[in-house]
Amino acid sequence: MVKNKAEELAGKNFDEFTAVEFRSQVVAGMNYLIKVRVGGEEYVHLLVFQPLPYEGKPPVLIRIQTSKHRDDDLVPF
Repeated sequence: MVKNKAEELAGKNFDEFTAVEFRSQVVAGMNYLIKVRVGGEEYVHLLVFQPLPYEGKPPVLIRIQTSKHRDDDLVPF
């Protein structure tokens, strides 16, 4: 649901977009840190906010880190 926004913020199109790891944090909704494989050995880290269900709103991409690798730790940014 956030691929188009991730591509826009990164300034390029991704050949692949597969989540391989995630962490979550309960807030007034849910924050997700997600490691995504975007092609070859290239990964990005995403911070996505999911509003509470009763709000009926879609997930929102808050931040992206590019040029990541499979063995990079998934830490808040």
